[in-house]
Amino acid sequence: MLKLGVNIDHVATIREARYRGRGFGEPDPVAAARICETAGAHGITAHLREDRRHIQDRDIWKLREIVQTRLNLEMANAPEIVAIALKLKPEIVCLVPERRLEVTTEGGLDVVAAEKSLTDTRKRMNDAGIEVSLFIAPDEKQIAAAARTGAQFIELHTGTFAEEFQKAESGKRKAKMELLRLIAGAEQAHSLGLKVNAGHGLNYENLAILFRVPHLVELNIGHSLVSRAVFVGMETAVKEMLAAMKNYVA
Repeated sequence: MLKLGVNIDHVATIREARYRGRGFGEPDPVAAARICETAGAHGITAHLREDRRHIQDRDIWKLREIVQTRLNLEMANAPEIVAIALKLKPEIVCLVPERRLEVTTEGGLDVVAAEKSLTDTRKRMNDAGIEVSLFIAPDEKQIAAAARTGAQFIELHTGTFAEEFQKAESGKRKAKMELLRLIAGAEQAHSLGLKVNAGHGLNYENLAILFRVPHLVELNIGHSLVSRAVFVGMETAVKEMLAAMKNYVA
């Protein structure tokens, strides 16, 4: 069964737009996490960015207290955040690249260039009982390097596929090319013993095409769910996504 991890970052984005720096405010991402779990989500994802643009430290500690499924902490491989993760002890961390000026995560990790550092962090996390995923593009060299780090998972960056899917016919052709890269990447990762997740830009419209990618364990979806929840509520948004995901055959 394909699992759904709900990324609640953008619930916090809405809150911070009005209440930034005030230590309180609405909507509450922790309350959103409770609703998502009740609706059937298999895990909760939150990204504690170095610039604290949405999720705040108080949020992740409250999430650790209340999440009953699986807490996935997205994070940069930065000393401050690594130290927090080791104390927080989420079930899994997903190491991602960060740039202060980006609107959202723009691409995958350069595992080849940072292999030693990522391996060291992977060891520290695993020693603390925390699984590790690396957020990477479907690139042969990056996937091979990810396997060498000893990570348990990779999360394939589906952002390029999603962006091209939204465009006109020329974009659709590029989306098909990117889909082939995702398929090849998943096959390679599986052959190397890595478990395969996917995320970024996924929504109710592009899932059916993405389902051609084999060996997927979990999808991490945030913005689309929060956007849909504006109109139908978070519980219904999650249930609709879960219903769409039932069609996946690994």
